[in-house]
Amino acid sequence: MERFTVEEMNLMCIYDTSSRDALLADLRTGLNDVYEPEMCDIFDNAIEKLERLTDEAFSEIGFYIADDFEDEQNV
Repeated sequence: MERFTVEEMNLMCIYDTSSRDALLADLRTGLNDVYEPEMCDIFDNAIEKLERLTDEAFSEIGFYIADDFEDEQNV
């Protein structure tokens, strides 16, 4: 399975994760409004990784904001 960085995961969580196609569409649309090179790279990398995933592999991803998950682990 494709590994996503914390930044990529957090980015994807602010968009529609109901399906791989919906998320890809949202990320591509959102990229049009991004001008910071580092953010463009995060969008591009997430899109490339999602394009390589099957819908089945996508359905196995647990989408969560990384900081929230880490905080729960420390409780």
